Amino acid sequence: MLETEFRSLVWRFYALQEERVEAYKLFEEGHEAYLKTGPHYDFDHYKQLVHHITLAFNGISKEVIQIKKRLHEEFDRPDLSEHIEKLQEKEKEKLELTAKLQLAKQNVLDNPGDENCIETEQQFKQQIIKTIEALSEILQDFKYDSEEPE
Repeated sequence: MLETEFRSLVWRFYALQEERVEAYKLFEEGHEAYLKTGPHYDFDHYKQLVHHITLAFNGISKEVIQIKKRLHEEFDRPDLSEHIEKLQEKEKEKLELTAKLQLAKQNVLDNPGDENCIETEQQFKQQIIKTIEALSEILQDFKYDSEEPE
């Protein structure tokens, strides 16, 4: 019974990570649509999207934190709890970088040919790639450790 509960908690965690991926996809698509409304951007519509995405990320994050807590307290798995803690920090970093990248993309459109804007956009893209790689490593560690019997 406890093993089944543990497994379902781990699978719920993975499902929440998938929800994050989908939320990022919607965020990106919404930002692309917003950029197409330039030079007189439809900021109200975009602001509404950001609000919905923020609510989605907050909901996911709260549930992930509950899973982290249960893994630590109910299942005595501080190792898995620690992976989730690291993951949450990287997810926060990724979201902040994504917002900065979106601003950088708009700056590139608003300032055609400005090398500084282009360079800044590239830097944020590289940082996001590194953050995604770190997230993948954490998830691999989580997967490996969650499949190991304690």
